[in-house]
Amino acid sequence: MPSTSEKVIEGVRAMVAAALPGFEVGRNTEGPEAVPPGGMVVIRDGDAGEPDVTLSPLTYHYAHAVRVEVVVMGATPEERSARLDSALMQIGAAVEADRSLNGLCEWLAPADEQPARDDFHAEGGETGRVADLDIIASYSTSNPLI
Repeated sequence: MPSTSEKVIEGVRAMVAAALPGFEVGRNTEGPEAVPPGGMVVIRDGDAGEPDVTLSPLTYHYAHAVRVEVVVMGATPEERSARLDSALMQIGAAVEADRSLNGLCEWLAPADEQPARDDFHAEGGETGRVADLDIIASYSTSNPLI
């Protein structure tokens, strides 16, 4: 049976995949050499950080920042920006629709800051647009390894 953190990370991956049905969604994969026409998302395990600990019963409380990298292609800068903005809004709507991630966490929210956005050049000279954001999953566990 997977650990709490593993369930949460996989839950974020599944949520993003459902929110962006035309995108290829992977986890901890290498950066894209070629981006599929629909777009691509890479979920990174991120950082659970230092937990707050309560005693009796012993409980570790995490605010786990799961990194989400969204990549889109488009013929023009305007098309790329619009596709990326649409993908980010769909992820935001999915988070708002299920703040408990199907009961896996106590609270789910995007990080407070706007996602970092940038252009990149793929093999073959194609230009894409990428955004990096963190989704913060707050959850508790009786053991950091469980």
